[in-house]
Amino acid sequence: MSPQTETKVGVGFQAGVKDYRLTYYTPKYKVKDTDILAAFRMTPQPGVPAEEAGAAVAAESSTGTWTTVWTDGLTSLDRYKGRCYDIEPVAEDENQYIAYGSVTNMLTSIVGNVFGFKALCALRLEDLRIPTYSKTFLGPPHGIQVERDKLNKYGRPLLGCTIKPKLGLSAKNYGRAVYECLRGGLDFTKDDENVNSQPFMRWRDRFCFIAEALYKAQNETGEIKGHYLNATAGTTEKMLRRADYASELGAPIIMHDYLTGGFTTNTSLAIYSRNKGLLLHIHRAMHVVIDRQRNHGMHFRVLAKALHMSVTLGFVDLLRDDYIEKDRKRGIYFTQDWVSMPGVIPVASGGIHVWHMPALTKIFGDDSILQFGRGTLGHPWGNAPGAVANRVALEACVQARNEGHDLAREGNEIIREAAQWSPELAAACGIWKAIKFEFDTIDVL
Repeated sequence: MSPQTETKVGVGFQAGVKDYRLTYYTPKYKVKDTDILAAFRMTPQPGVPAEEAGAAVAAESSTGTWTTVWTDGLTSLDRYKGRCYDIEPVAEDENQYIAYGSVTNMLTSIVGNVFGFKALCALRLEDLRIPTYSKTFLGPPHGIQVERDKLNKYGRPLLGCTIKPKLGLSAKNYGRAVYECLRGGLDFTKDDENVNSQPFMRWRDRFCFIAEALYKAQNETGEIKGHYLNATAGTTEKMLRRADYASELGAPIIMHDYLTGGFTTNTSLAIYSRNKGLLLHIHRAMHVVIDRQRNHGMHFRVLAKALHMSVTLGFVDLLRDDYIEKDRKRGIYFTQDWVSMPGVIPVASGGIHVWHMPALTKIFGDDSILQFGRGTLGHPWGNAPGAVANRVALEACVQARNEGHDLAREGNEIIREAAQWSPELAAACGIWKAIKFEFDTIDVL
């Protein structure tokens, strides 16, 4: 008996409980170009067939519930129901399956109550495919080319730095740290997520001293400088008030913690930024609460795609390129066409220093921001020399790449050669020559 693919409502209402797979498991379903597709990693409870678990995810994400209801007859379930159309065992994990489904709503349905479904031990959303429906979303406020034009910076990655310590600096000393980094050669500095509005550094005071630092560094270097002013606040109204003050000060860029603030608030800020001509940097604080576990939660590629439609930042090519081909070796389950939605600039950050510069330049290319926090501020001579070391290393790698050198093979020699004429880079190379972070990756394919 082939699985039922059509919901019969004309035969009268029949109360009772029936298997989800009778209605929502449809292996013969032909995927449409207009379907929103999802790939879930499922771990069913013992005794629950994979087909029933996959169908249950599709049902609970759309029109189904645990029992037949009278109001099913008041709508066209075939039009609105989700479907599980394929199930693929995960080779390396017993009792885990990748279930492919066509869903009828976005995040509220896809990652809503279904994640607490009793028939499942665990559930993880691995990937989404968003069809031309993505064009109904705002997308990035500006896009890569407009951002480069506003900054007047071309032909190389941009350099950034997160100011440390996260907590404790007064607004004036914080501004001084920003100035030293920017005058040394960085393009951006950044508030960390903890840098918000504490008694020792109220946000308005910080914004003022940072604006002073920006203008002073710009006057001395002849380059446009920016600082990611953290506009994240307890309410949307307060957030927009901070963004407005940053705009009044002439700051080119602000930042927002989009997960703690929420997608709705983030989209409001993206609209504001577009209208005001502000660049918007997105910080991903709280993401590991959602995407850390391999078998439950949501993969960061999904958070990145959702963010692309809301605004900006990146998972490298998933957000930067216009067309992404399906590639299971990389964990990309669906081909994604962004349909001319502007790309955005991804950020490499965390535990990086000058010896990483060749690999970063090769991997990320020009349309990226390389953010050295302690890799700038930890320089033995101070912030400005640390920024000089990063800028010299970057420009040496870009020049070598443009001349045809292989950065992966010749990277260390390129850095050593540049260090011969830059004492700042030489000092940085010496302090970080033995620093490595070699921990096993938690989330692997």
